[in-house]
Amino acid sequence: MQSTPAPRPAPSRRDLLTGVGLAAAAPLLLGVTARSAPPDRPAHPPVPAGRAVLLRGAALVLTLDPALGAGPLGLLENADVLMRNATIAAVGTGLQAPPDTSVVDASGKLVMPGFVDTHTHLWQAAIRGGCTDGDLFDWLERCTAPRRERLTPAAVHSFVRLAALDAVQSGVTTLVDWVDIFAYDLVESYVRALAGTGVRFTYAMFPPEPGATLVAKVKKELVDPVPLGSFQVATHAARAVKDLNRAHWEAAQDLGVMLNSHVLERSDQRADDPIGVLADIGALGPRLLINHAIHLTDDEIAAVADHDARAAHCPLSNMRLASGVMRLSEFRRRGVKVGLGLDGGTNDSSDFHALMKTAIGLQRARATDAGVFPQVHDVLRMATLGGAEALGMADRVGSLTPGKRADVVVIDPAALNFAPRFDWIGQIVFNGRPENIDSVFVDGRALKFGGRLVDIDTNRVVREAEAAAARLRVAG
Repeated sequence: MQSTPAPRPAPSRRDLLTGVGLAAAAPLLLGVTARSAPPDRPAHPPVPAGRAVLLRGAALVLTLDPALGAGPLGLLENADVLMRNATIAAVGTGLQAPPDTSVVDASGKLVMPGFVDTHTHLWQAAIRGGCTDGDLFDWLERCTAPRRERLTPAAVHSFVRLAALDAVQSGVTTLVDWVDIFAYDLVESYVRALAGTGVRFTYAMFPPEPGATLVAKVKKELVDPVPLGSFQVATHAARAVKDLNRAHWEAAQDLGVMLNSHVLERSDQRADDPIGVLADIGALGPRLLINHAIHLTDDEIAAVADHDARAAHCPLSNMRLASGVMRLSEFRRRGVKVGLGLDGGTNDSSDFHALMKTAIGLQRARATDAGVFPQVHDVLRMATLGGAEALGMADRVGSLTPGKRADVVVIDPAALNFAPRFDWIGQIVFNGRPENIDSVFVDGRALKFGGRLVDIDTNRVVREAEAAAARLRVAG
């Protein structure tokens, strides 16, 4: 994918064959383009900061706005997307490029809104692949707790930067990070790392004490100054800590933000009665996001729906920890707004294509019915606009509706794992992998372009995370 004016045209195949020999040309003969360059060679910004960008002639655009195109995904063929002043300015065919616009050739590519990760824990990149034989509680005890206690600001920065960039290169443009790290210097390092990646983020902070002083300080001093940052108050709803849950809800109300709670990830947590607690403190409503929500009764799902509370579905994590399968069809039948979440360390990577495929596959395996919800168009909506709706951000992100923020991904289907074309919509979910994400824009700024992260030395990012992990092991 190339923007104009281009720095210089790529050499022809003939030039390569005659100039540097057949061996050097072998990657091109095998269908590997410049987009497959090693990850330690960062892309340079395709356009100057603040300049408008026109994605020209995309083979297929998934607008996620039925008013703009065909079907529930709002499909447009051979269409353009204009990003200007950090927003989607126009979507359609034959758009004119305003003055000082960089025109990017998107022919043969697929364009859609960026993925919305409604629940993650980025610092847990420190324990990827760990405790693979454990359930939730065993994993928390053996993998999470020992390392969280030994974190330093430098280690936090390394792990969060690694995981956030992994999410970006996988097509995630918005994420919600549920964080139970308390020291101010650690939180400061965490938010700085997030802000530095350019991703749109929500910092969901779990306060260990009822007082709201630290929460207000973090929001005001660390998160609010970041243009792409927003804030939530996190909690663990349970009878044993109901007073703390109430304090968290009151803090969320005072700050005008959502409350974000883990709920019934394991059947063992039934005695905690989290839905009952959230109802008792008055938190059930559109400013509540519940994560996992696997073991809810019919009455509890009805209560969530009746109060317009939102939910984050984390199928890869739930499968990995043997937690169970969310009753997604019942949530949908009741009209609950549900998004998808990678869930940090128990997802082990940030592959949103795998997340979508698993969200479909687990429901089919559970029901032994290929027609059960979600179907492909359903899960693509959950991954984008549905996630934005769950977060109360659908007026800003989740679709390519003009006026929304320019959070856009470009997918290259010309790859061994994706080609040949049969049903591109299905192939996005079932064939797609992070390496098919050609470009990622957040607020119109390219974070990934031509298959590589922009101005990021990924080898250095990995080295720093490895060094931080080694220091944690020595400290333990």
